[in-house]
Amino acid sequence: MRLLLIEDEADLAAAVAEHVRENGYAVDHVDTLDAARAALAVVTYDVILMDLGLPDGSSRQLLRELRHSSHRTAILITTAEDQISDRIAGLSEGADDYIVKPFDLDELVARITAVNRRRFSSSAPLLRIGSLVIERDHGVVVRNGKPVPLTAREWAVLELLSRYPGAVHSRDQIETALYDFNGYTDSNAVEVFISRLRKKLGADSIQTLRGRGYALANGEAT
Repeated sequence: MRLLLIEDEADLAAAVAEHVRENGYAVDHVDTLDAARAALAVVTYDVILMDLGLPDGSSRQLLRELRHSSHRTAILITTAEDQISDRIAGLSEGADDYIVKPFDLDELVARITAVNRRRFSSSAPLLRIGSLVIERDHGVVVRNGKPVPLTAREWAVLELLSRYPGAVHSRDQIETALYDFNGYTDSNAVEVFISRLRKKLGADSIQTLRGRGYALANGEAT
């Protein structure tokens, strides 16, 4: 999962980026609207976390631009407690949620997870593939009745594949979900994560379509 963090407070941005990465997101950080537009021009993000007040203007302008272009990325705005009018305006202009500064980092991750999940509300929250059960809402995987422990990045890959079981995701799409601009990518990183998931979930859980990518096996969605 890939997140764009738009924040000009360096210490806060560093703390947020570190905590969000620990929870399985690849994070790109920018501190101006111009830099945000440049990042959005080359990457499709799952979530945008935007501070309203930036050195080169208000993020509300960017929010309007994204929604007028039918951009579907989940957007969560951050604001100071006394900016009630800005919060209301942000929500009315298309933001999915807001969080007031200062905020708890665990609450922030919960909000990010929630707005990202709502993007795929058409996707079934519970998938059954043979003896495998994937609870998308809670990031829980069970095989043969026993919980399967996954690392943050293993879950990031599985979460992406489980959005649309049977749909093919290319190697580049999976890499984009896993690594930010500063992340080091081994040439076989995707293959390594797919191999780990197959060992934990079953050899037939993820299909390889030669020359195209990978797909989660179809199952029963509820």
